[in-house]
Amino acid sequence: MALPPPETCTIGGVTLAYREYGAGFPLVLINGLASAMDTWNPPVLEKLSRHFRVIVFDNRGTGYSSASGEPFSVPLFAQDTAGLMAALGIARAHVLGFSMGACIAQELAFAFPENVDRLILVAGDCGGAEAVRTDPDVFARLTDKSGTIEDVVNRMFPLLFPPAWLATNDPFRYCPSVEETTSTENSARQLAAFLSWPGSFSRLEKIRSQTLVIAGDADAVVPHENSRLLAGKIPSADLAIFPGAGHGLMYQCPDRFGERVLVFLQK
Repeated sequence: MALPPPETCTIGGVTLAYREYGAGFPLVLINGLASAMDTWNPPVLEKLSRHFRVIVFDNRGTGYSSASGEPFSVPLFAQDTAGLMAALGIARAHVLGFSMGACIAQELAFAFPENVDRLILVAGDCGGAEAVRTDPDVFARLTDKSGTIEDVVNRMFPLLFPPAWLATNDPFRYCPSVEETTSTENSARQLAAFLSWPGSFSRLEKIRSQTLVIAGDADAVVPHENSRLLAGKIPSADLAIFPGAGHGLMYQCPDRFGERVLVFLQK
């Protein structure tokens, strides 16, 4: 799947880079910690863009997007998302957030409920004291952008995929080629924003969007117990747990992942 050239717009004093695929009702994808938009899996984008106008973008300080001196926070990233939607003439969209992007998507649903139609939270948590955290070393490895691109992705693979799957699969066959980079400084700023987020636990019952929560039961980055908590607190939320899948479940099982999202969005 060929990548369209990135476009940009100015939101809140920073330049946000984005790409669009397909046509139809908008579907906004919000990325995870220190990850740029070229990390979305092309087979998933292709499947979704057959039915929707899919928008992917770089959060401020990530990839081709700029940053300012304003402190990073999860609510600020949600404001950026709403600003990008407004700049693109999108009054309402389905929203899918992955990992930290799922936290941003929650804040978007709280602050801008009129903008969020259906909500999909992938490998996310509620933050705060109620979140089930992994080893702090995992986050340090996730935000370590030193060395070559190959060095970075080789650090990522043991975090994204379970050992049993890695033993019989070459992850390079399943993951896209990544060219965008994020500075170590901005990666650390994003991590600080994620870890300092007070969380959403006490507010989850206020979400009115139809919601799907997805996780892999072998996730080493965001334990899947977090998804069970989210689905249990959000009114009438659907829960999909993928057996044997890790944090990188959209790479491990793109067909099953894409189909589950489409079934939810089209039902």
